[in-house]
Amino acid sequence: MAAFMRPYQAQTFAILRIVTGLMFFCHGAQKLFGWPVSMPEGMQIPPFVVYGAGPIELVAGILVAIGLFTRWAAFIASGQMAVAYWLAHGTHAFFPIANQGELAVAYCFLFLFIAAHGAGIWSVDASRGQAA
Repeated sequence: MAAFMRPYQAQTFAILRIVTGLMFFCHGAQKLFGWPVSMPEGMQIPPFVVYGAGPIELVAGILVAIGLFTRWAAFIASGQMAVAYWLAHGTHAFFPIANQGELAVAYCFLFLFIAAHGAGIWSVDASRGQAA
């Protein structure tokens, strides 16, 4: 890391964890409740995606954002995104740039990093002594 950013490692990781969790939560809320925006007009989503992936995104997203059971929630979210990539995108083309699977790949590896790193500061896990 660049020397000027070194003093802010913990804070930037916390922001990454919080924002990633909140964005993932929004994907689940959109599937289940049509909030913050409804699904695009005419988009057909299979029920197993709505009722399988939606709750995982909703619950794992909020758990990662607040930093509660972070390693487990992020690990499950990472796995869900790996499955999502191969079911929804990987059957069309191998490379994410060719099959529009970049977001699934980015989420998969962001959550894998969070699972390996732990919650860090500004988290419920840290307040419980479980952040490391």
